[in-house]
Amino acid sequence: MWPSQADAQIYAWRDAHGTLVLSDRPIDKPTEVYTVDRAPSYVTTRPAQPSTAHAEYEPLIQEHAQSQSLRPELVRAVIQIESGFNPRAQSAKGAMGLMQLMPATARWLGVNNPWDPSQNIRGGTKYLRQLLDQYDGNEQLALAAYNAGSGAVARYGGRIPPYRETRDYVRKVSSVAGQTEATLPPKPAIYKTIELIDGRAVPRYSSVRPKDATYEILGG
Repeated sequence: MWPSQADAQIYAWRDAHGTLVLSDRPIDKPTEVYTVDRAPSYVTTRPAQPSTAHAEYEPLIQEHAQSQSLRPELVRAVIQIESGFNPRAQSAKGAMGLMQLMPATARWLGVNNPWDPSQNIRGGTKYLRQLLDQYDGNEQLALAAYNAGSGAVARYGGRIPPYRETRDYVRKVSSVAGQTEATLPPKPAIYKTIELIDGRAVPRYSSVRPKDATYEILGG
């Protein structure tokens, strides 16, 4: 249901009933939707596959991203690149869990059990927030520090260190997370909402800002 590491974007909308519609592609025509097991407030445009359980972490991603004022796309991308949504992932250097927290970092963030998805995402998002604040909201520098450490960024004059691993990491996460609104060119505002009609996700487009539904801005 969730993309592999080769995929580039997750699209999400709330329909008029408040149900979150998740897709790995833009919805531009009526689309069959499927419920998400153990997550009744979510539907997707692809049925769950037995080998994937990524959707179960989406409520945690949304919760902790909102708590730390982060883009869910950024949190999701970090998890995807760091661990491939494997809560038992462990690196050769000892980083643990979904957001690959080092033992000392986990303790500093108050994460008692880094293998627990909720604690791991809570700690990882808190760390991301601190790094973004440190670098005045610059996501690329925050990601570079997340991968190589703030000391490495400082050693290279507040720039992304010239380490191939770090530069590849920043590029991959940024590609998956997509652009922030601040980097997008100005366009006329078009609002897109998704409405569920007889179990089908039907996109609606308007130049008028919706009042009673969560929407996506396609331009502006």
